[in-house]
Formats: sequence, structure tokens, C-alpha cells
Amino acid sequence: MKSAKLFTRREALTRGLTIAAATALAGLPLHLLADDLSALDVAYAGSMGSMMEGPLKSAAAQTLKLELHGRAQGSSALAQLIAGGSIRPDVFISVTPSPMLTVLRAGKAGSAQPIAHTEMVIAYSPKSRFASRFDAAAKGKEDLWKVLLGPGLRFGRTDPVTDPQGRNIIFTIMLAAQANKQPDLVEKILGPAINEQQIFTEPTVMARLQSGELDAASAYKIQPGPLNLPYVALPAEINLSGQNVRAEHPDVTLTLGGKSYAPEPLIYYAAVLKDAPNAKGAAAFVDWLEGQEAQAIFRKYNYGPPGNAFSLHA
Repeated sequence: MKSAKLFTRREALTRGLTIAAATALAGLPLHLLADDLSALDVAYAGSMGSMMEGPLKSAAAQTLKLELHGRAQGSSALAQLIAGGSIRPDVFISVTPSPMLTVLRAGKAGSAQPIAHTEMVIAYSPKSRFASRFDAAAKGKEDLWKVLLGPGLRFGRTDPVTDPQGRNIIFTIMLAAQANKQPDLVEKILGPAINEQQIFTEPTVMARLQSGELDAASAYKIQPGPLNLPYVALPAEINLSGQNVRAEHPDVTLTLGGKSYAPEPLIYYAAVLKDAPNAKGAAAFVDWLEGQEAQAIFRKYNYGPPGNAFSLHA
């Protein structure tokens, strides 16, 4: 008869310490081992990177016992991937309605809930030779648009085809051009809509600001803070924070690749996908995002409430 394998007291203690150490390194309490967490795949707007991979991820693990696996990219690009069946996340979170409507109209989700909102700002690098002028503009002591027209200023933004923010900075400066009666402002600051010298992926735009490679960049209000980057707030009439921005500016449009775009409110929407591998976890997560705990986290990190925004349907 085979004898049962016996462990010495030291071996048992060593194994116990190994488990405890691994758990501590993961930043989780001892009772919340990896096997207790249910994986949840979330495809989300790239602007939410700091939030999704930080406070929301930690809170979802503690409260919902969900381990978030995130995929960050421009909302429009993610919407096309989901609609075409190339990716199959449990939850999709977009900024602005149009990417979410792409997913809804493809029959990939039944509805989407508004969870937060933001506004456009101009972030800048403390290492920039223009930093003192941006500081003055942030205090209302200098004209921001004159600063952005400074010789040799390096400006960064995202691709307007794949990312709503890439379109939103164009709309913002179009509105500023109207307000300041400077019809050539967009061309002078941004050049053509697709300007390869200015366009970078969303995470690298902020990284380039931190390093000083860029002087200034398009940003949502939620983005500079976690990276200790300063920014210049923009007037309400041009920062796209209004719920009725499309109706208020019917003459402001942008055509890219034969497709026409109009300004949209900067609302974040969350949807459970119909073929979600973890449907139960996805529903719990989206409900939680609308609740008190998650909303308090949003407020702490500069996200505004969704206000009177309605849920979206196909």
C-alpha cells in the first residue's frame, strides 16, 4: 500500500507564508484570494485609463469580487471592433453617444446607461518653455489662443477617426474661432484634421506631456490630475460640457473620410454586451457604476455626474 505523503510543520508553515506573501503582493486582503475573483473584461474609452486601472479596479475587487481586465482604446475604434465581432468584452464604456450607438445598432447590447461626464481642457507640460504663459492663461491673465500660436509650440491630440477626443478638440477650437471671431484659428493651431505631426495614441499624449516632448495637448478634465499635469480650463460655451451642445451649434460639423460628425455631450456610457461571457458580473458592475460608491469615486477624480442624460437604446 502506498503511504500518504506527510508534510513537516516547517513545510506547512512555508506553504502558508508563500500564499500570504503572494496575496499581499497582489494588494488584496488574505480572505480575497485570486480564486475568489470573477474575471470581467471591460473595453473602455482610453481617457479612463487612470480610473479603470486604479480606484475602480480596486473597489470592484473589494465590493463585487470582480477582477477587471481592461482594454483601453479610442471609443470609436472599440465600437467598430465590438460591432464587427473582433472582440467580445463583457462591458463597453464609451465617451459621447455615437460610439455606443454603433454597438447598440449592431445588436451587441440592448441599452447603455450614463455614468459620468467631463469637459474639454488644454493640458500642458510643466517642462515646456511656454509653461509660465500657460500658467498665466490658467489664471485668466493671458489669452490661451495666443499662447497656442507661439512659434515652435508642440501640440498633441488623438486621431479624430478612431477617438472622439480627437474630434472634440477640433470642435472646441471651431467654437473658440466663432467666439473670438478668428476664422483661421483651427488651421493655425491644428493644421489639417489629420495632422500626423500632432496625432498620437491617447496614453502616449499624456506621457509625452510628462516628459516635455509636447508643450500642450487636448485633454478631458479627468486626465491631467492623476498625472500631476496642469491644465487650462475652457469657457462653458466651448468646452462641450453642455447636454444640448449639438442643438446649440447646428452649424458646427466635421467631415472625415466621407462621414459627417457634429459636437456631442461628453457623457460616459456603460453597457452590458448581449453575448458577455460573464453576464452576471457585467450586470452587477454596470449597476454598481451608477450607485453611490462608484459615483463617489468618480467625484473624487474630477468626473462630473451624468446629470439629466438619458439611457441610450438602438
